[in-house]
Order: sequence, then C-alpha cells, then structure tokens
Amino acid sequence: MPGPIASPSSATIAHPVAASSYKSAMALLASLFFIWGFITVINNTLLPHLRSVFELSYTQTTLIESVWFIAYFVASIPSARLIERVGYKKSMVIGLVMMAVGALGMIPAARLPSYGVTLCALFVIACGITLLQVAANPYVAVVGPADTASSRLNLVQAFNSLGATLAPLFGGYLILGRSTGGTANAEQVLTQAERLADAQAVQLPYLIVAVVLVLLAVAIARYPLPAMGGKRVAKAERGSHSLWRHRNLVFGIPAIFIYLIAEIGVANLFINFVSQPHIGNVTHEQASHYLFLLWGGMMVGRFAGSMLMRSISAESVLAGAAIGATVVMLVATFTTGPTAMWALIAVGLFHSVMFPTIFTLGIRGLGPLTEEGAGLLIMAIAGGALVVVQGWLADTYGLQNSFLLTAACELYVLFYAVWGAKPTNAFPATH
Repeated sequence: MPGPIASPSSATIAHPVAASSYKSAMALLASLFFIWGFITVINNTLLPHLRSVFELSYTQTTLIESVWFIAYFVASIPSARLIERVGYKKSMVIGLVMMAVGALGMIPAARLPSYGVTLCALFVIACGITLLQVAANPYVAVVGPADTASSRLNLVQAFNSLGATLAPLFGGYLILGRSTGGTANAEQVLTQAERLADAQAVQLPYLIVAVVLVLLAVAIARYPLPAMGGKRVAKAERGSHSLWRHRNLVFGIPAIFIYLIAEIGVANLFINFVSQPHIGNVTHEQASHYLFLLWGGMMVGRFAGSMLMRSISAESVLAGAAIGATVVMLVATFTTGPTAMWALIAVGLFHSVMFPTIFTLGIRGLGPLTEEGAGLLIMAIAGGALVVVQGWLADTYGLQNSFLLTAACELYVLFYAVWGAKPTNAFPATH
C-alpha cells in the first residue's frame, strides 16, 4: 500500500478506483464486518451469563454494554488520527490485534472471576472494533459510485449481520450450554460454587476468538489493499465550510445515537425477555436460539435492502422500516406469549437497514467535510451506552414496559427519513 491516506473522505475527492480493485477491497472489508458483528453479538449471550455469575440487576447488566459503547465515543477521534498517521491497512491490523488482546483478557477475568476486569477486557475489544469501524464504514460508502453508496454499505453490513446471526449459536453452545445458569430455568438461584464454575465457561470461546483475530490480522497484513487515489483536500479549504449547515448530518448524528439505543436494548435484553414464563418460558440457552432468528432477520433485511435501494430511494426504505419497527415493538410491549416473542424477533428485519442507510444519508453531499462528518457519525454509535437507561426502566417499571423506549427511538428514525435526511448546502457529487 502507498503512503498513509489521511481519511476515508479522500475518496470523495479522488478518481474512482477500478471496479476490480474496489470489489477486492469490498471482499476484504466484508470479512471485517463479519468478525466485528460476530464478536459484538457474543455479548448478547455473555450478558445473561454474567448476570447469573455476578448476581447483577438489569441496570448493572446493561452497564456492561454501556462500557462497550463508551469506547466508540472515547476511541473514535484517536482512531481517525491513527488512520491518518499509518494508513488503512496498518490501522485494521492494529484494530484486530487490540481485539485479540481484549479477548485474551477475558481469560483472567473468568479465572478470578472479576466484574471489573471483565469490563476492562470488553472495553479493549470495543476500542479495536471502533478503529475498524472508523476506517471501514466511510471507506465502503465512498469507494464506489456515489449513487449506490447506501446499497453498497447495506451489502457489507449484511455480512456483519451474518456474523451476528452465527454468534448466538456459538455463545449459546460454548457459554450458556456449558453453564448451570444457562441451562437452568429463569427463576433458579445458583449456589456460590455453581457461579464460580460458570465463570470459567467463557475461557474457551474467547481463546478461540483471539486465535481467529490474530490469523485475520496476519492475513490482512499480507493483503494488497487497493489505495484510494487522489490527494486530500487542503485543511484550509475544509475549514472554510461548516458541518452544521448540512441538515442531513445535523439530524443524522442523533439518528445514529438514538437508533443504537433501540438496537442494543432489544439485543441485550432479548434472552431475559424470551425466557420469562409469560413470554417464551424457556431456558437462557434455548432463548439464544431465538436470538439467532433476530440477527438472521437483520442479515436478510440488509441483503433485501441492498436490492431495494437500487430502485427505491434510501429515504423511502428507511421510513418503511421505521414504521414496521414501531408497530412490532408496540406489539411486543402490550401482548404476551408467542405473539410478543415473535414481534420482538421481527424487529431485527426492520432494524436491518437503519444504521447503514442513516450513515450514508448523513454523509451525503458533505464533499470535503466527509472526514469530519463520518467521524461524528461513528462517535454517535456511543448511543448504545444509554442502554443502561433501558436497564433502569426494566428494573423500575418492568422489562416488557421498557420496550416503549425502543418504540420512541423508532419514531425519531421515521422523522429523519421523512424530513431530517434531506440535504442542504450539498457539494456536487464527485463520482
């Protein structure tokens, strides 16, 4: 790879790379999207496990995921600066190595066992994922033709969902399936000896994850990632324009932030919700199999969304998804039994297109400001940290009622699709 490329926005002012080059880059990036989707969703099986091991409340349980998403806020700007200094490929390798170090940190956390060390290990993993996100999302959005950016990002995000779909099976078998808490009914209280034994169950899966990450880092280090041609827009020229004159970005930042509250809240509380006697009346291990369907719906929805956006505007697809998500969340909140369970599963289908579509709409027309705009949108992923609010609502008003927060989040996404995503002061397209 040639000298360091300052930022993903370089592509917005560059000549398009050859189709064969960017397709090979897309194939590489798809593997990264897959692996970070896989690792992120392992948390969904890890959280009910840790809740049993450490006897946590819903608030304490969701705090674990909040720490994960705080990393996006903390690490986004340093990640962008690292990419500027060392380039895309080295940054991706560093990100994968960071994730491997965090995964290995889960082994001493399990041996102690320690809630604090667990939080630290997960934070390191999340910082590595943040570095990959800061590089990969804008890169995919601008590496090909501008008019298919939403379709392209939805396509690679589908591989992220493929990883997310397989993760519950992996975590359900190797974590929940090998622990007393994972195979017991929802109301069983574990002894101290059982909790200590259960804590050890995370060692093997995270060791496997660490080995895979190291192998992928080696593969990427040896891969000839195509460079994005062209020179970076001068800093003085970028400084003469204001980000805040672009409505699609101004409303897109809170749209990403608020959407993440919805997605993470559903995913993290899903197993606890489904295992309740008046909903699914199953064990945590069995509930993880239904979580597989939630993430599978996101994968299917992203492939379908990528196809739909070739003939239907991204805004229209996003609006339809927001309406569908609002309806099924209200059904999940106010009904019981299989109806409520399947409604919550169905929200994955509607959530599927939201992040990639909001992201590409948010940076649309930013021209020389794409670098800063993309960085702010990635930082907004920190919205997932506010899942702790839903944990507090679940403790205070009941788990099922806490999903009214999710329904409210879907309504903001609808507002963004209908009005907030319309660009103002857009720069001319460069492709």
